[in-house]
Amino acid sequence: MPTYFISDLHLSEDRPDIIRAFLDFLEQQAPASDALYILGDLFEFWIGDDEKTTVAKQVETALKTLTDKGVACYFIHGNRDFMLGKAYAKRCGMILLEEEKLVELYGKQVLILHGDTLCTDDEGYQKYREVTQKPWLRTLFLLLPLFVRQRIAHKIRSKSKQANTSKSLGIMDVNQQTVEQRFAQYPIDYMIHGHTHRPEIHQLALSGTTPKYRVVLGDWYQQMSVLCIDKDSLTLSANNQQQKLELGQ
Repeated sequence: MPTYFISDLHLSEDRPDIIRAFLDFLEQQAPASDALYILGDLFEFWIGDDEKTTVAKQVETALKTLTDKGVACYFIHGNRDFMLGKAYAKRCGMILLEEEKLVELYGKQVLILHGDTLCTDDEGYQKYREVTQKPWLRTLFLLLPLFVRQRIAHKIRSKSKQANTSKSLGIMDVNQQTVEQRFAQYPIDYMIHGHTHRPEIHQLALSGTTPKYRVVLGDWYQQMSVLCIDKDSLTLSANNQQQKLELGQ
């Protein structure tokens, strides 16, 4: 059976169509797989496992139903839901992974990550990320009353949207040198990430005889992007189109 990868759904009550599409995917498509990997930004924002929103409960129920059927579900935090904790993951039956994880899939070595750490040209974001990822700050944030955290989250979302409108698309994309550094650091055949919302299978021009690839997952705002991998091929779906890579190549 295949393995599925998704990211950047940004689930919120504002987009019931995306929620419905994801719940349908978990019910109809995901059960016929060995595993589901969610590479971050499953939710538009996450302020603590104690926030019992309708969408959080719907996703929890659907993921628990999936994992109870024997489908393994793995989660890597994104920049929007990095506060998602062990309690919620346990209720879903999900396994939390570190921000960069080396896995073996059908005989290939693969690096999986959300992708924001590759966007090193965006120095402002990287400084923000460095601060917000500090464990002591996250602990203090979770000690705040829920309504205070909600207000803070809404302010951060608003400022983030304003900041992104003034940034070039190039700055918000991955840095090629940073990508190549990961391939030099890890003994991998290919890399899978999201974050940039630019679905594509890129072949890298690196030294050596074995081709190397970077697979970028798309968002779910319009394209419901899904990556399907089995022992023979890798298929990336987005915008009602598919890119296919034979793994023997």
